[in-house]
Amino acid sequence: MTGPAEPEEMPAEMPAEMLAEAESLLQACRERGVMLATAESVTGGLIAASLTAVAGASDVVDRGFVTYSNAAKTEVLGVPAETIAASGAVSEPVARAMAEGALARSRASIAVAVTGVAGPGGGSAEKPVGLVWFGVAATGRPTRAEPMVFPGDRATVRAAVVGHALGMLRESLGG
Repeated sequence: MTGPAEPEEMPAEMPAEMLAEAESLLQACRERGVMLATAESVTGGLIAASLTAVAGASDVVDRGFVTYSNAAKTEVLGVPAETIAASGAVSEPVARAMAEGALARSRASIAVAVTGVAGPGGGSAEKPVGLVWFGVAATGRPTRAEPMVFPGDRATVRAAVVGHALGMLRESLGG
């Protein structure tokens, strides 16, 4: 009798360039007195993990929401079930609602949200593997959303999503 399969090993550390980007973003937030939150589906918490891999991140990172299922998006972030039914989880309105929900349910003044198809399956002609919608909500500013399509396997797509999300946050801070 054999036990459950051993899980694949996770890397002990984040890639150096991702850590550098996270550290730079955290410093920019500190300088501006900004706290941030994440709302993640496709990345399953990797954005928050990249930020909290940096020592001292607790003064900037308020919280991260991993809302992988549609029910979690609705229950935890307040994304209307009707929005998900009408547009699908991987869509502009859902990314916007996720970011706005994270902002409203945290002490943060800026929040990033990601929802997408990392693959290898699950894609369609309208929503191919690699499609990710990003949302950024900030106190007192209109919510921003944009789609990106990333090539590669699941791990490559998810890593690219983290990098892009960190960049969007940094850009939203004004540098």
